[in-house]
Amino acid sequence: MTSAPELSVALPPSMMERVTLIMDLFESPQTHLTLETVSRRTQLPRSTTHRILDQLVRLDWLRHTVAGYTLGNRALGLGGREIGHSALRAAAAPHLLDLAVRTRMVVHLAVLDGPEIYYLDKVGGRAAVDIPSRVGGRAVAHCTGLGKAMLAWLSPEEIDARYTQSMERRTHHSIGRLDQLHRELGQVRRRGGLAIDRGECFPGLGCVGLALRGPEGPVGAISVVGDGRSSLELVAPLVVNAVRAVADDLYGTPEPHRREVPDVIA
Repeated sequence: MTSAPELSVALPPSMMERVTLIMDLFESPQTHLTLETVSRRTQLPRSTTHRILDQLVRLDWLRHTVAGYTLGNRALGLGGREIGHSALRAAAAPHLLDLAVRTRMVVHLAVLDGPEIYYLDKVGGRAAVDIPSRVGGRAVAHCTGLGKAMLAWLSPEEIDARYTQSMERRTHHSIGRLDQLHRELGQVRRRGGLAIDRGECFPGLGCVGLALRGPEGPVGAISVVGDGRSSLELVAPLVVNAVRAVADDLYGTPEPHRREVPDVIA
């Protein structure tokens, strides 16, 4: 009895077509794929897949992380970063609105960009007019709850690299020295990631923020803004719930490696 002949899969004839097959799998900056997944989905031999992935990493089209392969700086520079921002904003939108309705306060969504934050969204109805921030605007990261919430999950070396020059102070409450910032970020981590700003960015205003963390670190943050004299701690659990809901929508699972956050900040 003779065995059936093995079926051979015709490989794409050119290297460019093989590279395109692989790059098409990375639909957004949040996509992380293992070597086995890429090989299976493209039907390319594992050795061929590994060789192409290695070349793409060396050329900075992809990055190899503990969570798998993901888009590199070259790919993000072609518009991938904006695609990622759009995906984050779309996932967060209903939860930002719900948070604004529940707290009757202004809600921000922002991402980290060097030593600054970049506002992706702002929700809060008429109250939003009184808050001097805008979608597409920027603020100094270490002076905001949003920024501190994201900076807290970077390594000390990354923090030092972002602040090679003197630190800008927006108000007399702002952090002005690197050692102060490191101590403050330690406090944020001990609070499970919740960051508080009382008049550090805008006089008289305060906020409580929490970072949304992906497989490699902070991908954004959500904050609630109000009177700096108000009990912002009381709305912290609602901010936590909103961040967890966005993480679930983006990644399909709750925020990775999250720590439990107390109902009220000590």
